[in-house]
Amino acid sequence: MPKIVDHEKQRRRVAEAAMRIIRRGGLEQASVRNIAEEAGLSVGSMRHYFASQAELFAYCMNLFLVQIEERIKAMKFDGPLLTVLKQLIFQFLPVDEERRTEMEVWFTFNAKTLVYPELKELSDDIYKNLLNISGMVIDQLIAHKLAKPGLDADIEREKLYALIDGLAIHSMLRPDVLTPDRLETIIDQHLQSLCGEAPESPA
Repeated sequence: MPKIVDHEKQRRRVAEAAMRIIRRGGLEQASVRNIAEEAGLSVGSMRHYFASQAELFAYCMNLFLVQIEERIKAMKFDGPLLTVLKQLIFQFLPVDEERRTEMEVWFTFNAKTLVYPELKELSDDIYKNLLNISGMVIDQLIAHKLAKPGLDADIEREKLYALIDGLAIHSMLRPDVLTPDRLETIIDQHLQSLCGEAPESPA
């Protein structure tokens, strides 16, 4: 009997191989031949799963969105609210090896949106998700009556979005300065600053 190949599983295998190569040597090393070798496939069979390099990059970028969504779905939304909100924010920050790898490759792919316009929509999607998460954090503080009086939800959503985005970039550029512990302290303090005089402890 002919061997049955899981097409989607193989596509993900190729994408993960591409991301490993990009992280090790940069996007310029992500040739069809190098990716095929990393994935343990022939060049011809790899092209069966992705018709072009742009299609492969688009799949990789979408994979980031899927991984973030999977982590959020796996979260347990119990315990102190500030702790839950902090963990939600952490899904977009390089606080462990998995997320650092994602960020490194994601920033590399973003540079390619100028070359491959079809990647721009996917790049925009993750930033829209981050903006939505920022809005969710603010809305939850307001809904649970933890937000300080007079808080402007729209402005605070934009500020939190900018803070998370900026921390992600600077943590990648200066990992020795913006360590995971340092990131946690900054997020803790920012969430506390959004609350009234007696917010629940983030610990």
